[in-house]
Amino acid sequence: MAVLESKKFEVPHEVREYARGRLELVRINGSVVGRARFEPGWRWSKDMASIAGTPSCRASHYGYQVSGIMHLKMDDGTEGEVHAGEAYFIPPGHDGWVVGNEPVITVDFTGMPNYAKRVTKKKSEE
Repeated sequence: MAVLESKKFEVPHEVREYARGRLELVRINGSVVGRARFEPGWRWSKDMASIAGTPSCRASHYGYQVSGIMHLKMDDGTEGEVHAGEAYFIPPGHDGWVVGNEPVITVDFTGMPNYAKRVTKKKSEE
């Protein structure tokens, strides 16, 4: 029998803080949903690349943007924006940054289980 579940982001299972932002994660029915906040001035290549250990974001994102404007540049050079009130899909291999003075708040249904989780090097990689 299916069981109805709901979770509040105000009481997340996990919180990850990063430069100019915060990620709140809730686990629901075996999935992870993230609510992320990116402050003005935030840019993936400046604020997240050293955490992820990659030159661009390798996660794909399906979500809904609550506020703000996020500009995205794909590894192949194509660019676009996601605005408040829009659902989105962003494939892996991108940089992104907040446009303007309004924070970006987004709810992501697929790309957050490892987002803002510091990559640790294996002993053999040091």
